[in-house]
Amino acid sequence: MRQRRLSRWLAPLRETTGVSRWMFWAGVVIVAFFVVLAVFAPLLAPYGFDQVSDAGVRFPKQGSPDGTHPFGTTVGNYDVLSRVIWGARTAIEVVVLAVVFSLAIGVPLGLFSGYVGGRADRVLVLIMDALFAFPYILLAIVIAFLLSDKLGQGVVTAAVAITAVYVPQYFRVVRNHVISVREEPYVDAARALGAPRRTIVSRYVLQNVIQSVPALATLNAADAILTLAALGFLGYGIQPTDAAEWGYDLQRAIDDAGAGIWWTGLFPGLAIVALVTGFTLLGEGLNDVINPLIRARSTAKPEMPGRTGGEGEEAILSLDPAPGTDRPRGP
Repeated sequence: MRQRRLSRWLAPLRETTGVSRWMFWAGVVIVAFFVVLAVFAPLLAPYGFDQVSDAGVRFPKQGSPDGTHPFGTTVGNYDVLSRVIWGARTAIEVVVLAVVFSLAIGVPLGLFSGYVGGRADRVLVLIMDALFAFPYILLAIVIAFLLSDKLGQGVVTAAVAITAVYVPQYFRVVRNHVISVREEPYVDAARALGAPRRTIVSRYVLQNVIQSVPALATLNAADAILTLAALGFLGYGIQPTDAAEWGYDLQRAIDDAGAGIWWTGLFPGLAIVALVTGFTLLGEGLNDVINPLIRARSTAKPEMPGRTGGEGEEAILSLDPAPGTDRPRGP
């Protein structure tokens, strides 16, 4: 039974071909690379994210890349390579928490609003549209500022601030799909048979609207990396004493770039670009794999039976009329 279920889930991936499959696997490889960095950061990073000395010897200030520090050091005597690796852990933690929180809030609200309708639907739509009207960076800054006194400027605060940005997106996508699905004949049949509302929503409605959520989640994860970097760059993100964060490192590297010190900002910036590209490729490829309307399937080339000569072969009609017949005359 498990093998059948696994085979059914993997069937769309096996059928996909062309650019969609390439984008999916390229995104998987890039994201998996950063996940490995995040999980094994204590083993892969040569130093701690806030370590400035080793064996009693202080790291050089703004040292260029060499054998001891392959990515160089920063103005705060931090090792850039260690900051990049530990920053991957921070980014993955914040993205996972933000996506989980957004799904846990946006999907149930969208199901409830779309299926029940009425006054509750209008109130929820008004609230979500109000949140959606705010510029997402401004909304994230406001939430992070309000929570900084209670939760501090840590991973949880950044995740909650980003969650407030993406809840309206999940709500709108799920609600619109539920409105179209709730009028389908199989849903009416379930109501006629006396199925409880919870059973109808969870078994018949949710399974038909959840297909678009994974692709949206991966695309939002890519955008969440940029939002986190923007918060850190503006000083509303994670404190440098709590964790390494790429946006904060970029902000500290602005003055270095003017002085010709390129390594302090290059490698954190490349890490942001690479992870955002990985999530974007994964989301686009996953959307093509899940959606059967745009999925490019691999098809076998048809084999035409060859023509064989013989007495029984049908005669090919010629354009010339047969002997003894009159040619058709023109007007």
